[in-house]
Amino acid sequence: MFQESVTTAITGAMFDLLAETGYARMSMDAVARRARVGKAAVYRRWPSKQAMLVDVVGAVMRNNLPRVPDTGSLAGDVRGFLNVIVAQTADPRVRRIALDLLVESTRASDLAAALHGVVTEPRRAAGAEVLSRAIDRGELSPNLDRELGLDLLISPVLTRLFATADQVNETYLTQLTAAIVSGLKTLNLFHP
Repeated sequence: MFQESVTTAITGAMFDLLAETGYARMSMDAVARRARVGKAAVYRRWPSKQAMLVDVVGAVMRNNLPRVPDTGSLAGDVRGFLNVIVAQTADPRVRRIALDLLVESTRASDLAAALHGVVTEPRRAAGAEVLSRAIDRGELSPNLDRELGLDLLISPVLTRLFATADQVNETYLTQLTAAIVSGLKTLNLFHP
């Protein structure tokens, strides 16, 4: 239906502009100029800037959210999950875009809801798989508060990546893995 080379150019231009100017200053017209295509080529694919962003980011997440390997242990699965998040955000450009979109989401509830569906939900689903496997193996209680468990699994590494200038290295990931596993097991005490 659409020329793939044009769609690729538009997608690349959108990410370039997001990294350079942020979501608020990015426009469909600027994306078209950067991609060296007519505005109609952009508008035929997406009716709005938000629709373009959500569709493209959603596609990137679907294509780049690898399955967390089943290592046979909670600690191994937690570490594998953390490795996936770190790998997804290794590129400073990705971190800039993600942080900008997080801030923009606080200003626009419709954007927040749309991004939640394509970014947060898939990541939480992958985390839920880690917790479910640990429950199936008897490492965690079936009564575990899964939402709190997911917060514990996901939030510390994202905070480190986006809210500090501190490095995420092997030592940090080893310590964080141990802290998360300990915390998840402690949650078992509150939900017998």
